[in-house]
This record gives sequence, structure tokens and C-alpha cells, in this order.
Amino acid sequence: MIDEPRGRIDYQEDGAGPTVVLVPGSCSTGAAWKPVIAAWNGGFRAVTTSLLGYGGTVERRTELDPDVSHEAEIVEAVIRRTAGPVHLVGHSFGGMVALVVALRNRVSLSSLTIVEAPALHLLRREGEEEHHRAFRQMTDSYFAAFRAGERTAIEAMIDFYGGAGTFASWPPRVRDYAIESTAVNILDWASALGFPLEPASLAKVEIPSLVIRGGASPPAMRRANELLSQCLPGASLATVQGAAHFMIATHAGEVAGAIEQHISAR
Repeated sequence: MIDEPRGRIDYQEDGAGPTVVLVPGSCSTGAAWKPVIAAWNGGFRAVTTSLLGYGGTVERRTELDPDVSHEAEIVEAVIRRTAGPVHLVGHSFGGMVALVVALRNRVSLSSLTIVEAPALHLLRREGEEEHHRAFRQMTDSYFAAFRAGERTAIEAMIDFYGGAGTFASWPPRVRDYAIESTAVNILDWASALGFPLEPASLAKVEIPSLVIRGGASPPAMRRANELLSQCLPGASLATVQGAAHFMIATHAGEVAGAIEQHISAR
């Protein structure tokens, strides 16, 4: 743990070698990265945390102040604890947060890896109305179900990302955690939607970058991350065939290999 005046922040590290800070997405904790870390066999100093409101990381946002900068601050605190520079990796909403950290440029990063960030703004910016509409229809329906008190409202969002039946296939304890953290996830969406990614800003990210997407992910997600890779100067785009959004669990070996290759090329 990192103890700060505004609340505790999850912090755990394993292994030795180049330091990799791994930021999980919504409805999860740093434990989500265990399959990827295991695939490295201790070859990296793997540092994990949890985003605001998950695990032991204390929430700092409110409905009136969901600014994603609060998320960036905790990741920056983790990076400072490592005595960086670090290779920063973020999955899903954690990927969005990692982008914000890179854009803020307040900590030392050796490289950046984004695994399927929900880059909705780029879809609209680039005129991808059909793909943008797919995201918004899902979120509008999800938010409405949550406001109506539907206990499993989050199932629709999970299945949008992972494919029909994904939520039902999860172990009961994982499903229960997602349900219990739905309100935090709604706040995550407010944070993400309130931070418009602009190509002009992304063009200023000068660190070596890799964007990873799943070959079986929703077309809107695949296209959004393709656009993201085009906006980051010199970024590489990797597609994990047969994988959907939750690939850090289902295709951990392939994801670990792509990240390792990216880091080793520095």
C-alpha cells in the first residue's frame, strides 16, 4: 500500500528486471494481471495497482467531480514509488488512464502499451459514426438499466466487450465483484467520457508506444484502437487473433509476449 493524505493506493511488485507498471481496467484489481506476469517468469519487475474505488485504493472522485486526473494522480504516485523510469501498461479504462499519464508528462516513462482503451472520442472525431453509435447505444442502455435498479445491469456492458455469454461464464465471485462495483464503473465512464482524446494532443506523446487489440473484439473497439495507434507517433499496432477485450486473462501468453517484445526493443 501507498499511504497518502487523500487515501491509500494499492501497490504490489514481483520479479526483477526492467520495471513494468500494470494498470488494470474497471471492475478489477491488480490481480487481473497475474496471468500476464506469470508468463514472464520473473523476468520483469512487475508493479500492479488498482484504480480508484477498486481493491484497497480509496475513491477520490465524486459524481460532481469525476475528472480522470484523479486516476492519473494515483498511477503517478505508484510510478514515483518505483523510482522509475517505467514501462507503463494499461488495459481498458486503465489504458485510458495510462494515456492521460503520458499526456500529463509528470513522471518518467520508457514506453507505453495500451490494451484496448475505450477511445470513443476518436471514433467521433474521425467520422466513424456507426462505430461510435455502437458504443453509445451500449452505454445508454447500460446506464438506464442501472438507474432503473437492475442488479445485473453491468452484464450488458461486459458482454458487449467480451461477446455474448462472457458475464455468465465468469466464476460467481468475479460476477459478484462486477455487480458490487457497478456504481464505480459508472463513475469510470463519466471520467472517460469527460476526457476527449484529441489527435493533436496524442501527437505530442513521444515515447515508444504499442497498441494491442483483440481480433475478436467488437468492431468499434478494434477500429478505435487502430485510430489510437495512428494518432500516437510511430506507434505499433498488434492484434491478438481470437482474443476479445478480456485478453489479459484469456490470451495472457500472447499479450505478455507482445509487451515483452515491445519493451525489449527499447
